[in-house]
Amino acid sequence: MAMVLDAVLGKVLDELLKTVVEMKDRAVKFRSTLEKLHATLQTVEPVARKIDGINKRLDKPAKETKKLIDQIEKGKELVKECSKVDCWNFCYKANSQEKLQELIDSIYLYFQLDMQGNINVTVLENQVLLTEIHATLVGNAPRRIGLKGLCSPPEPPAFTVGLDVHLRELKFKLLKDHHVGSVLTVTGTGGSGKSTLAKKFCSDEEVKGKFMDNIFFISLAEAPKVSTIVERLFEHNGYQKPEFQSDEDVAYQLENLLKQIGKTPMLLVLDGVLPKSTSLVEKFVFQIPDYKILVTSRFTIKGFGEPYVLKSLNEADALNLFRHYASLDQTSSNIPDNVVKKIAKGCRGSPLALLVTGKSLSLEAPVVWHNRAKTLSKGHSVLTYSSSQDVLFTCLQKSFDDLDAKVAESFTDLSLFPEAQKIPAAALVDIWAEQRDEDDDTAMENIHELVKRNVADMVVTRSSASGIGDYNYHYVTQHGLLRDIAILQTSKLPTEKSHRLIIDLRGNHIPKWWTTKNEYHIAAHTLSISTDEEFTSEWCNLQPNEVKVLVMNLREKKHSLPMFMEKMNKLKVLIITNYDVNRAELENLERLDYLSDLKRI
Repeated sequence: MAMVLDAVLGKVLDELLKTVVEMKDRAVKFRSTLEKLHATLQTVEPVARKIDGINKRLDKPAKETKKLIDQIEKGKELVKECSKVDCWNFCYKANSQEKLQELIDSIYLYFQLDMQGNINVTVLENQVLLTEIHATLVGNAPRRIGLKGLCSPPEPPAFTVGLDVHLRELKFKLLKDHHVGSVLTVTGTGGSGKSTLAKKFCSDEEVKGKFMDNIFFISLAEAPKVSTIVERLFEHNGYQKPEFQSDEDVAYQLENLLKQIGKTPMLLVLDGVLPKSTSLVEKFVFQIPDYKILVTSRFTIKGFGEPYVLKSLNEADALNLFRHYASLDQTSSNIPDNVVKKIAKGCRGSPLALLVTGKSLSLEAPVVWHNRAKTLSKGHSVLTYSSSQDVLFTCLQKSFDDLDAKVAESFTDLSLFPEAQKIPAAALVDIWAEQRDEDDDTAMENIHELVKRNVADMVVTRSSASGIGDYNYHYVTQHGLLRDIAILQTSKLPTEKSHRLIIDLRGNHIPKWWTTKNEYHIAAHTLSISTDEEFTSEWCNLQPNEVKVLVMNLREKKHSLPMFMEKMNKLKVLIITNYDVNRAELENLERLDYLSDLKRI
């Protein structure tokens, strides 16, 4: 038995062939069948010898051919027996003839079917072996594990407005730019559509045609470690995540991976980069041809050129988006157009605000719509209807939470001035000079920081001949919803305890605490009062003993300075602005004589 196991296919076939040649002339009764067997053996014997040689070189055992070898050994004995069969023994002759044919068939079957199956298995084994060798040669790349999709770009919303121009401009900047390792940053306020634009960019046919499967979308809702992102990229591309030895190893492994998959154009999207993650972007920049990085962030990231800024939607686009999410374009609506326009206007062109507000009113009764429009027309914010869990409130609040203490204080001071109005930079410089003892240059630096964080915009109406230090033609503007967030920060404390008090008076709509009889003590150091042309109420009997900054925003043709100003013995900055198109007349100017500490008007 051991001899059979150790035998090889070529050897036993050769022995069978010799036996057939020797016996076919003796076994006349089986000559035709033996000649057929002889022809078969002559055909397969050279192939069998090659198989033996290959198996020997690969050190492969002969177990795959054991069954055939056993049959051939028995066939040798059968051929010898055929030469001894007597002519009158018809039964034994027929039985032997049948066994010879079975031997021929078994040899054919092996080389036509069994061998083909073994070849297929061997090919697959070799493919696995080659893959593992290739992985080793490209830098010990881990075994492929097939987790494609971890970094695939999400689908954009089915309905969008106002993004076609932005999409064309992004494609021009990223697809036509042949600079190696180029980075483009898209910035804008929270909820302005930055992520939506990035998703739409990734789903564009021209973009997909260039980058194919090499589009990687990383959402940075929090501030993840670089190693975490790199692990996801490895897994997305079908590799096991590596064990990193150090930060330098992370960078090395990332560069190797990107170079390996970057033989065709590659796009990496870093969506929602936070202030504390700015250095993260630099770690993904490598000098690889046709490797592009698209970054979205609420603030400008230094070192990557001029950002692409998303502004608020225009009135027509805002109305279309609002109508869609309010389901007004899907059902016959009995909501008057003027009501729809008032509510859409209250969203201040913010795509997120339009989405949230529209969905909240979808299929609501007309009375709910009318009440919402009336409330917003009185100056209330759409945030009035947002809870702390609301996606709109959370998004905008995050813009404030990401600011450091000093910048947050400057941001909140912008709410001292009316919505959608240009704030003179000189007025802010005056306020901060007295509040925080800052010089003019430091105050202007604060303004530029607000602009960089996309919570304010700078408008320069005329170039200054004197250059640095002349801010008379510099103005600051603030998005309406961000102003609402700033006001919400000041309203967290009771009115009488807040250090910053903002009073917005429209017509005869006055705060509940407003009183003309009893004294109303406030602890505010900064007081802002805005009135419209319909304001006719008497002034409140305030006790503003701690006020150091008073901002008055007026629209009346004739305005009387309130009596309580005489009690502002700590007032240092007085800013009075007429926002009406006509000239305004100020009365009771003699009350300024009581302001002994006043330094800036």
